Amino acid sequence: MTTILENDLKAAIRTIPDYPKPGIMFRDITTLLGDARAFRRAVDELVQPWAGSKIDKVAGMEARGFILGGAVAHQVSSGFIPIRKKGKLPHKTVRISYALEYGTDEMEMHADAVAAGERVILVDDLIATGGTAEGAIKLLRQAGAEVLAACFIIDLSELGGAEIIRQMGVPVRTLVAFAGH
Repeated sequence: MTTILENDLKAAIRTIPDYPKPGIMFRDITTLLGDARAFRRAVDELVQPWAGSKIDKVAGMEARGFILGGAVAHQVSSGFIPIRKKGKLPHKTVRISYALEYGTDEMEMHADAVAAGERVILVDDLIATGGTAEGAIKLLRQAGAEVLAACFIIDLSELGGAEIIRQMGVPVRTLVAFAGH
């Protein structure tokens, strides 16, 4: 990836200091989503390494992963799988607990969202400690999916999440890196 692309995308992301608590620099992609050129470029770049590959489904994690994942699924002509917080889906679900920075949570998807052997790309806006993405990959694998890659616009590289996902045998694609939390 070129430095020019990273600088362009970084410039389209708003940073909000001390949100949701003091010391956190919140990386807000709504400004990138509102910039048609930056949004298109980010979607194109997220899937570039897999262009032309057979991708059956794109999975996106609530909530910004829905926006990006839907756009990526459209771009690669695949179906979309929403991965949601517990209790939000109306049909029979499969669920997994996953680690957060301070505690645990649960996420789920419809039990029939993916068939055994389907090739899936996981998409979200940001990877930090990797707990949510790790949980989503385990959930997809539990349902029989082959997880081809995990793609994120932002990597908070100091927190090590991308490396955790790579250690699971899943290639990681990120477009910009920010220091800190």
